[in-house]
Amino acid sequence: MARKKADILTKAKKKTAIARAVIKKGTGNIRINSKSIDTITDEMVRDEIMIPFKIASNILGEGFEDNIDIYVNVRGGGVMGRAEAVKSAIARAIVKYTNNDKLKDAFLSYDRHLLVDDVRRKEPKKALRKGARAKYQKSYR
Repeated sequence: MARKKADILTKAKKKTAIARAVIKKGTGNIRINSKSIDTITDEMVRDEIMIPFKIASNILGEGFEDNIDIYVNVRGGGVMGRAEAVKSAIARAIVKYTNNDKLKDAFLSYDRHLLVDDVRRKEPKKALRKGARAKYQKSYR
């Protein structure tokens, strides 16, 4: 899949998962890591990824996704972190592709993290401790 000038590239992060999405004019293919979205067996993950399409179909009309192809590469993180990153990358790509302010407002009102990365990160471990906050147990005997 060679990228052309007309293709739109977006990226999104959730915890340590990073997703990159390419959107272009096409026939309705949605592929994640070179696999069709239909091959995802986990219902929760598939529903999470499909949220941007449900919101966009309310604004842009049914069947808008039949005219675009979306290819997503995702690395790192766990299952739900990857799903959140993919969802966010797809939402950003659709907004950038359609350039529709009403759609952008709909995404932001549904969930701000569709278009804005989650900035929370793990707190670093402190010296002489088990973790960021936990301390070793003190023995008096």
